[in-house]
Amino acid sequence: MNTNDIDLQFQKAVESAAAMTQASLPQDVQLRLYAYYKQSTLGTVEIRQTTSYHLRDAFKTNAWMQISHITATEAKQEYIAIINCILKNNEKNEK
Repeated sequence: MNTNDIDLQFQKAVESAAAMTQASLPQDVQLRLYAYYKQSTLGTVEIRQTTSYHLRDAFKTNAWMQISHITATEAKQEYIAIINCILKNNEKNEK
């Protein structure tokens, strides 16, 4: 699969994810999607020290750090795989 195909599939997966509600996804899945999206679009996370501490941001940053060793293309493929799995499970549940 070439880069253009992956980019197109990734964009479709992002659009599908945007149509989903947060309530429909477990928090661990939300964190993985966040991390793969960030790695795909921004690359490796850069840690910034701030004076305010937000637990939610810490979880998001940690999820992103855990996958910082993979490439943007690999992150896109993982993101696509998760979204496709969710969509497939939703189709099964609707039948």
